[in-house]
Amino acid sequence: MKYHFLWGFALATFSIFNLKAQNAPTMLLSKYTFNGDAEKVATINMESAGSTSALTLSGPDASNFKIKDGNILCILDKARKKGKQHYSITISGNIRGEYHTHDFIIARDEFRKNEVIAHRGAWKNTGVPENSLAALNQAIVLGCAGSEFDVQLSADSILYINHDPQIQGITIEKADKAQLQAIKLSNGEHLPTLEEYIKTGMKQNRTKLILELKPSIISKERGLTLAGQVMDMVRRLHAEAWIDYISFDYNICLELRKLDPTARIFYLNGDKDPETLANDALNGFDYHISVLRKNPDWLKQAAALKLETNSWTVNKEEDMDWLLSQKINYITTNEPELLLRKIKQSR
Repeated sequence: MKYHFLWGFALATFSIFNLKAQNAPTMLLSKYTFNGDAEKVATINMESAGSTSALTLSGPDASNFKIKDGNILCILDKARKKGKQHYSITISGNIRGEYHTHDFIIARDEFRKNEVIAHRGAWKNTGVPENSLAALNQAIVLGCAGSEFDVQLSADSILYINHDPQIQGITIEKADKAQLQAIKLSNGEHLPTLEEYIKTGMKQNRTKLILELKPSIISKERGLTLAGQVMDMVRRLHAEAWIDYISFDYNICLELRKLDPTARIFYLNGDKDPETLANDALNGFDYHISVLRKNPDWLKQAAALKLETNSWTVNKEEDMDWLLSQKINYITTNEPELLLRKIKQSR
């Protein structure tokens, strides 16, 4: 996948941020993947740039990296040749007079570059339930660039995967772990948690995890709570390299941006033009095809602004053909097999 950052720095120059969000960690990376050609992996972003010279590397895979000029993380030749999927490192240093240690996972960028995002996983033609771990695995095996899934927050603050607010007559936001763990999907799986879903996706580095945060049916504030808890989970699992965020709630998108200046965030609702998204430092849009039919210039405007583009949920061949002809970056579909065949035939 392409990486475009639109909040005042070009990735090639690896400029430093000042992190201002209250719940943001004291240390972030500007990027969590590397390829075999570039020496520089990422900038190490600190709350305070005054102490970057004190940074040190440790952890299981630290010998594969070095810190250059105090704030640039570089990959060494031996790591390029090893072919491991990902590397675990720890970066430590003094920040505002306090010693901090942060763990990171750096993934080799072997993520697929095709346009196909499997909507709720690859389920329709495989016979597995949507949003199940099986649907995710089917999307990975099929060869999709990404697998989309939906996250809800339970009454006792556990993150579960399901599209609708209710499942089997139970409202997720009003139910607790005991109620939700008892639910069985049609293939015998229990209702998956976000932690289980991410851990399953992190076993590979070919298919991205497209994480949709569902707006709360209870309150706007609870939606922001969901954003914080999702971000905390991603950080705890060190899964940044695998995750793109999407939401219909613009405030959730803005909250995610506050919590992580480096996250890849896309808006779903279709009521914001590309310039607005760029001004708010989002990475792009993921709009229903009807929105793009009504606003055909938005795809060109987005490209000019270095925004990435996606469209949902596209299941008709003629719609796929039109979007591909418009050079859209991604297409979210319940028919990933069909879209993959069309792309293969056209190339």
